[in-house]
Amino acid sequence: QVCPVRVRVNGPLGRLVLVRLRLEARPGFPALDWHCSRVEVRGLADGQEGAESQTQVFLCDRWLQTADEDVDLRTGKCKITLIIIIIVVVINSIAQVNSSWFTAHWKDDWYFGHQCLNGCNPLMLRQIHLVPPNLSVTTDLLRPFLPEGSSLQLELQSGRIYLLDYEVLDGIPANVVNGKQTYLSAPLCLLHLNQQDQLVPIAIQLQQNPGPQNPVFLPSDAASDWLLAKIWVRGADSQCHQLVSHYLKSHLMGELCCVATLRQLPQVHPLHQLLMPHVKTLLQINLQARGSLLAAGGVFDQAMGSGLKTIPVLLSRASARITYRSLCVPDDLKDRGLDNLPQSYYAQDALRIWEVLHSFVVSWLQLYYSKDDDVQLDSELQGWITDINTHGFTHNSGFPQSFNTRAEVSKFVTMIIFSCSALHAAINFSQLDFALWMPNCPMAMLRPPPQVKGSVTEDDILTFLPDVSSTCRILMSLTMLSQPAVDFVPLCCYKEAIFADGAHRRLVEEVQAQLAAISEDIAERNSQLEMPYPYLCPTHIENSVAI
Repeated sequence: QVCPVRVRVNGPLGRLVLVRLRLEARPGFPALDWHCSRVEVRGLADGQEGAESQTQVFLCDRWLQTADEDVDLRTGKCKITLIIIIIVVVINSIAQVNSSWFTAHWKDDWYFGHQCLNGCNPLMLRQIHLVPPNLSVTTDLLRPFLPEGSSLQLELQSGRIYLLDYEVLDGIPANVVNGKQTYLSAPLCLLHLNQQDQLVPIAIQLQQNPGPQNPVFLPSDAASDWLLAKIWVRGADSQCHQLVSHYLKSHLMGELCCVATLRQLPQVHPLHQLLMPHVKTLLQINLQARGSLLAAGGVFDQAMGSGLKTIPVLLSRASARITYRSLCVPDDLKDRGLDNLPQSYYAQDALRIWEVLHSFVVSWLQLYYSKDDDVQLDSELQGWITDINTHGFTHNSGFPQSFNTRAEVSKFVTMIIFSCSALHAAINFSQLDFALWMPNCPMAMLRPPPQVKGSVTEDDILTFLPDVSSTCRILMSLTMLSQPAVDFVPLCCYKEAIFADGAHRRLVEEVQAQLAAISEDIAERNSQLEMPYPYLCPTHIENSVAI
């Protein structure tokens, strides 16, 4: 990897004689060594890009540690004047997003809805046909935001009403950040698929229990009231994204299956051979996360509204609510009414990738299980699913308690591979793009939710948002998490010997060809979009959770 750093000087630089490097430890991050090959310094003639200039090379070729402090790289003989360049790289990469476009549209209702479908957390939105009883809305209240001649009941019946419900956050203890108490809410947000096929919010209630101090905010309210209500929803979504959609459904789900595989399936078992390339890095990654990001002094402790006291409570609640169908893409999208919504590029891409992975798993299992009886008689396989259920989920969550057919095994294994590869790509590598503009994804709120309308101005909104210090911590963490692994392995690319053998190799070649076709289709589609959705392009999907 190459890290370009621009250093501005006020006068002629002359000939460099020394470059000094320092690897600095950052609070909340693991102390990782860095192997530096060399430093190349190139001056720009008259400050112009592309102009010819001489490049000086300072060889290093050594591992740097934080304990080394300053490491000097020299060239030639030092004379009286030494020019020292100290390079401190804090953020190595910025999200590929047009910041001016983003800051111009983040307040727009249509963009709020777009993020529900194609943002970093596309797992919360669901279609409804009945309004929740604790959401205080009526047809008369919402009539101005519905098509002329229609009603709330008609729009519900036609499947054009959607809901965001963050009930899992209700009553969760909030963190103290930089000595300041933060606040969490558990909002409900009603959205409508309008006649322009835009998904837009039409009602927001910031707490679960209706009452006079819990008003329903509407698009017709004062602009500052409506904007603040949307920011509160985005803040709640950020907490659920990080801990539920990301950590629980991808990292912890993969860890559960990885540990069960190591416990119950010998290395020669066909499922051990198939699954390990997709889960092998999870234990290391999760241990690092629990020792840094999720530990005392880490970013959750120092910057998130959901701090260390929140994490076990929220994970326990979310785990009790998780269902098997919610982890299986076709079932999940159908249950949430998103399987046929053309505006959801996440849904389109996720379904195609699931189908390809499922076909691959079915063919793999057919090499070893000729009939369903073979599945039932495989004691190691039955012990594996028992281990997963014992340490993972409640009996009413819909997870299979045993395997009776090859189809059941195929679906379950596909779910694991998807969760540890495509799902992680969609919810991890997208987050910096949407959180780079902090008001769009505030990770903490410094004032409680408003209890009346008309109490804030747009200038007051700034007092709700995180300070610069905690925002920088968040962005540093997201930047680190958004970097692909140095040894990046694309989806269904395998280095293990078993995949190079005869029938296995043919299956791998088939699935790789199918994924390549999906990549081409996504690239073609994205070339026509103002806001491309690249996160589930198979060439961008890691074979396992590696960050």
